[in-house]
Amino acid sequence: MGKYVVKRLAYMLLVLVILSFVMFFVYSLIPFDRAVAEADTFKQGMKNNPNGPQLYQERIEQLRRELGTDQNVFVRYLGWLGLGPINGKYNGIFQGNWGYSYEYDRPVTQVLAEPMKNTVFINIFATIFGLGITIPLGILCATKRGSRLDTGVQVATIVGYSIPVFIISIVFIWLFAIKLGWFPVSGMKTPGSNFTGIEELKDRLYYMALPLIVMTFSSLGGMTRYTRAAMSEALSLDCIRTARAKGLRERVVVYSHAFRNALIPIITMVIGWFTGIFYGSIVVENIFGLNGVGRIYIMSLNKKDFEVVLLLQMFYVVIGLVGNLVVDLAYGLADPRVRVNK
Repeated sequence: MGKYVVKRLAYMLLVLVILSFVMFFVYSLIPFDRAVAEADTFKQGMKNNPNGPQLYQERIEQLRRELGTDQNVFVRYLGWLGLGPINGKYNGIFQGNWGYSYEYDRPVTQVLAEPMKNTVFINIFATIFGLGITIPLGILCATKRGSRLDTGVQVATIVGYSIPVFIISIVFIWLFAIKLGWFPVSGMKTPGSNFTGIEELKDRLYYMALPLIVMTFSSLGGMTRYTRAAMSEALSLDCIRTARAKGLRERVVVYSHAFRNALIPIITMVIGWFTGIFYGSIVVENIFGLNGVGRIYIMSLNKKDFEVVLLLQMFYVVIGLVGNLVVDLAYGLADPRVRVNK
């Protein structure tokens, strides 16, 4: 297995390099010049200066040299990584410089630190609640296939799966926040509050409750059907008929034999959810005004703050590649028939 992991890590590194260049190249094609945007503030102070236009152009050229945008895309890419010099200096990712947000006027890592905490916080709870409901419910529907319970759950999951998350958010805000008044409409904490300790956690959970309910509810349909399909297929195997013919209790047949045979697709779902806790929910975070990475991602795209966008996308690529490796290794642990040593 060790050789397999090393090969996969080498493959992941190659994919990471290729995708990083593709993303960098795509954003370099966007008709936006950071030097011009930065020089516009300088231009405002030169209105009454007869040499203003000339000084403005000189300022643009100076900024382009400083930023390295006067170089071709390959030189800029190597400079961004820290493998090539920009203005004679190596100052990129390999030197610990993860980029600078010109919109927020601080390093990108500082911009994303707090939103990442908020995204992970809410998505961990959504993942735990979602898996805690969908896996038992999917197993129950599979064991009672064709019953009224199964039919009712299937109808409900199809309806829930078909409704977009922004519609669910609006309906839940209208019902639970406006009509019933149980939760706030948006925000992350009580305005003007200075809670600490347990009181701060309670206040934060109170504001996170409605977005958490929306995220959990919107994921129930697809995941429940996924688990039900995997368990239904496992329960139809010959080995399950043999186990029942031997007189084993139904609980042992379902949870010890059938569930193990259904683990392969379920592992994909579970690990996919856990790797997804870092992605954030763009729709939910924007509707409820949550300071998460999904919201920061959209805002940075709109404001052409591409240093933030590039780092986020690189992070998502790494999470995706690591998640795929973990899934493959988990397959080998769950099912001895799956070999991961080649």
